[in-house]
Amino acid sequence: MISESFTLKNMLARSCLKLLGLGFKNVKGIEIHSLELGKVVCGYDPLILTRDQIVERFKHLGFELAEDPDELVVEKIKQAAVELIFYANNTNSLIRNSDYIGQKLQVPYVKLSKTFSRITGITLEKYIILLKIEKAKEMIVRNQFSISEIAFMLDYSSVQYLSNQFKSIVGVTISEFKENPAKYRVLLEDIV
Repeated sequence: MISESFTLKNMLARSCLKLLGLGFKNVKGIEIHSLELGKVVCGYDPLILTRDQIVERFKHLGFELAEDPDELVVEKIKQAAVELIFYANNTNSLIRNSDYIGQKLQVPYVKLSKTFSRITGITLEKYIILLKIEKAKEMIVRNQFSISEIAFMLDYSSVQYLSNQFKSIVGVTISEFKENPAKYRVLLEDIV
């Protein structure tokens, strides 16, 4: 049995973990040891299943390997940003994005930002803004918080600043978005 760790591109939502778990559930010759955002650790019997077949299965499920060192860094940056904005329960208003990402990856933020821009074609700051707007959309749809609370939780200095950025990115006002939210939702993995 060969044990190997795979880093996958754009594996940013918890539903990706379920998809991979189900996608390999009844496949002979492989055991999934751990699944986390962006990373799969498994053991496989090369007499039953080759590495190429596993990679092909990932592709079939919609995931590509991140093998280039800079691509690996970009995937870790994306994971840290998604973790902060989507899963940190208000931490975004308490810690600077740059501090969190730099600490998480143990690399100066300036270096991470340059690598991110070079590989993806957009700045890391722009990516974080796009994530924040997607989180705002999710919170608006859930209707658990006021727009003022959402602005605070996502570290906007005012409701007006959130509203302006929302309109600039989504193309409609928050009120217009509320009328047909499904029309304007974007999957995390489709942001970059």
